[in-house]
Amino acid sequence: MPSLRDYRDRIASVKSTRKITSAMKMVAAAKLKKAQEQAEASQPYAQAMAAMLSRVAAGITEGTGPALLTGTGEDKRVLLVVVSSDRGLAGGFNANLIRRVRQEIAELEGQGKDVKIICVGRKARDLLRRTNRDNILESFTGFTGGKTVDYTNANTVSELVIEQFQSGHFDVCKLVYNDFVSVLIQKPRVQQLVPFAMPEAAESNDNKENAEKSAAMDAPASPYSFEPSEEEILDSLLPKNIGVQIFRALLDSSAGEQAARMTAMDNATRNAGDMISDLTLQYNRARQAHITKELIEIISGAEAL
Repeated sequence: MPSLRDYRDRIASVKSTRKITSAMKMVAAAKLKKAQEQAEASQPYAQAMAAMLSRVAAGITEGTGPALLTGTGEDKRVLLVVVSSDRGLAGGFNANLIRRVRQEIAELEGQGKDVKIICVGRKARDLLRRTNRDNILESFTGFTGGKTVDYTNANTVSELVIEQFQSGHFDVCKLVYNDFVSVLIQKPRVQQLVPFAMPEAAESNDNKENAEKSAAMDAPASPYSFEPSEEEILDSLLPKNIGVQIFRALLDSSAGEQAARMTAMDNATRNAGDMISDLTLQYNRARQAHITKELIEIISGAEAL
């Protein structure tokens, strides 16, 4: 049975842990507000660019146009760009993402495809190294852990993706990240970047506004006249779209990380409080038993005299 000192030491330890988790919760909540504003501000631009590219690409004859639109004509080599956080203590934020990535890798390799990975975030690199070390092509860290997410970081990843595509190292590129749905919900999402996928660009959520936008995009295209030509427009904007979509994923991942950490630290703080209450109750019982035992010994000794 633990001694009274053991109980006191454990209660003090849990109280110290509760102070740390409470502080981390407040820090995450402060960072979340700014990260959420950035993530929400990036949504309209990314969606508008994807919708506009879909309309321009709709006027191109199938099988023609820039390589980023048509692809290589094959899908045997797949590149996955995985966006995670650099730090842990965020509940299942990274674990759910890596589980989705491993599921995607297993499906692709089961179809006989060669899979390569670009890791953006220390957690993705460290966790995927355990089972898919040979698949990792490149890794980046420090992109989402600062005060703000910089577009130059997304551009660095985008340039590497385009360089690998132009070198013929992959046929299809997919972006895997945690989509920031709300403070309580972050869902792993797989989005195709290369070749440009128009159905995914017009993908809508369950709200009415996005449904109306999707219906508008599915409507017959107006007889626009483009200058320069559609091919030149797409050749210029498709590389930028890759950077924009990666930047959006970085922002979503940053906001989702802070939200997940805030929730995890709140739960940890509550659990620490419950544990302190249980330990205090056990300490009081042990102390009462110790006092009762001493009284019995004193009374027994007095009676013996």
